[in-house]
Amino acid sequence: MCRERAPSWKFLMTTTTIRISNDLKARVAAIAERAGKTSHGFILEAIAEKAEQEERRNNFDDIAEKRFADIVASGKTIPWGEMRSYLEDRLAGKATRRPAAKKLAR
Repeated sequence: MCRERAPSWKFLMTTTTIRISNDLKARVAAIAERAGKTSHGFILEAIAEKAEQEERRNNFDDIAEKRFADIVASGKTIPWGEMRSYLEDRLAGKATRRPAAKKLAR
């Protein structure tokens, strides 16, 4: 079976230079060594994790803004006390009705 190789340009990486203090460089080297990684690999992993974290945070914020806009537009929400009781009952395995959204008191 013959597999086609992807063009090598898809795997090219760019170089970025960062300046870090000697203290941080030593900390990274020590932690990377304990983790069985190179400092370079550790730094790449840390950057990727931070980028993913910020992407998730932005997505969370976007969802929250949309939900709040929906509440403002409809004027309906579920009071926290009712929702909490509902969730606690569900966690306890009790059969319970989902609370209905109500108009906000003004």
